[in-house]
Amino acid sequence: MALLPVLILLGALWLFVVHFRDLGLTAHIPLILATVVASLFALKLGYTWSHIQQSMVRGISIGLAAILILSIIGILVATWIQAGIVPAMIAYGLSTLSPSIFLGAACVICALVSLATGSSWSTAATVGVALIGVGESLGLPRPLVAGAIISGAYFGDKMSPLSDTTNLAPAVAGTDLFDHVRHMIYTAGPALLVSLVAFVIIGWNRDGAVNAAQVEAIQTTIATAYVIHPLLLAGPLLVVFMVILRIPALPALVGGCFLGGIVAWAVQGVPLGEILGSAFSGVTTNTGNSLVDELLSRGGLSSMFETIMLIICALSFGGVMESARMLESIARAVLGLAKGTGGLVLSTLATCMGMNVLAADQYLSIVVPGRMYREAYEKKGLAPKNLSRALESSGTLTSPLIPWNTCGAFMIATLGLAPWSYVPYCFVNLLTPVISAVYGFTGITMALKKRESDE
Repeated sequence: MALLPVLILLGALWLFVVHFRDLGLTAHIPLILATVVASLFALKLGYTWSHIQQSMVRGISIGLAAILILSIIGILVATWIQAGIVPAMIAYGLSTLSPSIFLGAACVICALVSLATGSSWSTAATVGVALIGVGESLGLPRPLVAGAIISGAYFGDKMSPLSDTTNLAPAVAGTDLFDHVRHMIYTAGPALLVSLVAFVIIGWNRDGAVNAAQVEAIQTTIATAYVIHPLLLAGPLLVVFMVILRIPALPALVGGCFLGGIVAWAVQGVPLGEILGSAFSGVTTNTGNSLVDELLSRGGLSSMFETIMLIICALSFGGVMESARMLESIARAVLGLAKGTGGLVLSTLATCMGMNVLAADQYLSIVVPGRMYREAYEKKGLAPKNLSRALESSGTLTSPLIPWNTCGAFMIATLGLAPWSYVPYCFVNLLTPVISAVYGFTGITMALKKRESDE
């Protein structure tokens, strides 16, 4: 019974997103349909409608922080384009990077920024937005550039003690934060190295894709339409600095919006009314260069509405599934199939990814499996940091790969992506769970509980 809403969801998603892809249908209706089915089953199990409705509300409340940040990101992108911050980052990027090194450099840059801030979202929304523009100007496909950005951003996020999920996973598993971070290096580290090699090879093969005349035309157009000065880069640096100081992401990003608006008015000469209008409806750029106009016509609060509704639909479904204990039923069934250490780790990874698909929230994908599997790891004599690593390897790193997950929806909306298009290029996110599973079956780096204090 617990699996039927899941199967209906998957079938409806295939019908809407794959079979009728030419119609541009989205995942909203399939999620609502699956929520209806899950609610009917919950009624059959004896739960009242009041309980079911409250479970939807509780589910949505989990994503309210993400929804607030998404809203501010839309405004931030608009004000930073008007301020010339994003155009300046694109112009300078075009002057210093070539396709042969760009993808690897983008991955490393995002990893460092995310490591410093502890936030993959802030990294994607600031540095990532600019890198998308630079990459496309160099003739690189947007999904490929996004894969490098997401790979680097999530690696840095996992290695940063400032990250919320990096703190959450060891807390749920019952281990120390820095033990957890050190243990993650064994999985995320090799994944990053392989990814960098892959990005360099791909970029090297595309080195001839640059149209020098096109790049020069873009730089000339930007220099004509905007006042470009190195001091404009102080905006992104200020936001990064605020996050390093442990200022929460929301007020830091709001500060970035105000800064962008002030710079747009004082430096670029944009009227106040136009700034306020674009903060809601986005920027429409008319420079005469179609590529520049496409790169810089975006943002605004309204651009995030579809994504926000997708998150609300997904979290409603997750709330019903969890409160009716259907998610728990599925997790316990998976645990019953686990044989040996490898099977236990694989079950943990699969459950975390399943939670990302069903509950659409990376926090639930850590908390619920962590609660479910903690005792099983103890019985096998495994150190808790093995569990926390598995939770992050799948729960956190696969979250941006699911289009209706809060993280996937955020990356799609922020970087301007089509669902699924970028997934094959998120090498760090794809490789880390695989490496974690290999360690589980081979025993490599799997610390025993009695020996944890020695490592």
